[in-house]
Amino acid sequence: MQIDNPAFDYDRLGHSYAGYRQTDPHIAAFVNRALGGAQTILNVGAGAGSYEPSDRYIVAVEPSSVMRAQRIAKGKVPAINAKAELLPFDDNTFDAAMAMLTVHHWPNLEKGLREVRRVTRGQIVIMTYDPAALDVFWNVRYFPELIDVERARYPAIDRIQQALGGSGEVVPVSIPLQCVDGFQEAFYGRPEAFLHREVRKAQSAWGFLAPGLEDELVERLSEALLSGAWDREFGHYRKAPSK
Repeated sequence: MQIDNPAFDYDRLGHSYAGYRQTDPHIAAFVNRALGGAQTILNVGAGAGSYEPSDRYIVAVEPSSVMRAQRIAKGKVPAINAKAELLPFDDNTFDAAMAMLTVHHWPNLEKGLREVRRVTRGQIVIMTYDPAALDVFWNVRYFPELIDVERARYPAIDRIQQALGGSGEVVPVSIPLQCVDGFQEAFYGRPEAFLHREVRKAQSAWGFLAPGLEDELVERLSEALLSGAWDREFGHYRKAPSK
């Protein structure tokens, strides 16, 4: 499957995003360690401001007016209206940069990452998914068409590394059972969450499904929950402290 334009229309569909996609403290600890001692940090594709350390100087870049408004409502620093591919900063402006679950939205990944590298003196922290490992959660059983969308959108890890200069450390991040950042895998032990439309609206992949397919996938899961089929196969996840 190929998606010509991976950008999600947050101005049209992202109005409730901040209520479901929040900074999870467990994941934030990984991000803070990766940022090290950096004091000036650029957040690219910053959205509503999740994972921005409160004790550093943050400059945020976000092209969606709806997402920029949600930052203000959350008390985050206002974001600059710009895109990764054309950052309005001089070379080596920032100690570090971060990009949290955003690179799959960039129309030109390589150009965007080269720009981030250009304006950053030190480390660049990118949180993303490995498209080769998207079958490790149960959602591939009930939402295979959705996973096909995700697999087509997420860039390969080595592609990201090459665009940033050819090296970098890959650190797997575990997900806690009560994760408050509402991406798909955050609900590995709470499958009923997918029955709520607002939860799905905060997960951009659903917006790329063919008309009618979203309802079909939700009904598929709903029937499995009602029959007990999901719990017989995956019920152990309900008590798994992390995944």
